[in-house]
Amino acid sequence: MPSKLNKAVFLDRDGVINEERGAYTWELEDFKLNTDLIPALKSFQDAGFLMVVISNQGGIGKGMYTKQQADYLHLHLQRNLANQGIEILEVYYCPHHPDETKCICRKPDSLLLEKAMARFQIDPKQSWFIGDAERDIEAGVKAGVKPVKIHSNQSLLEIVPLILGTSNE
Repeated sequence: MPSKLNKAVFLDRDGVINEERGAYTWELEDFKLNTDLIPALKSFQDAGFLMVVISNQGGIGKGMYTKQQADYLHLHLQRNLANQGIEILEVYYCPHHPDETKCICRKPDSLLLEKAMARFQIDPKQSWFIGDAERDIEAGVKAGVKPVKIHSNQSLLEIVPLILGTSNE
């Protein structure tokens, strides 16, 4: 008998988790969590959703910062959220910039979502991808998850009812 598949909320990083500044974010002093992020993520986690971050980090490909700097920032994010009782299973990111190289891991392609689904036994039919750009929505559709487009820096509490199935929409 096959094991039960997990449900997940995939989250874009800049503009969804942290403040979209209109510039690349890789230094801790520029990394500010968006309003209401913590209670929204707690709601998802309490409802049994796994959480995975899926992000394009093209500044690495442009030589603006390194993978090590991005990894350090993501470790800081995961530890900060863990201190609040929230587990982000993994942060997957594409380090390539489209001007530098063509790849299949950069959104709007869905490779990073597919990797997470395989690794963590995630059922796409029970899962969501929250993003603030059309490329996030396209990646979610390609991966077979339900996409939700928000405005950059919008409170995630506004979409918790939709994802948890308590919305009247």
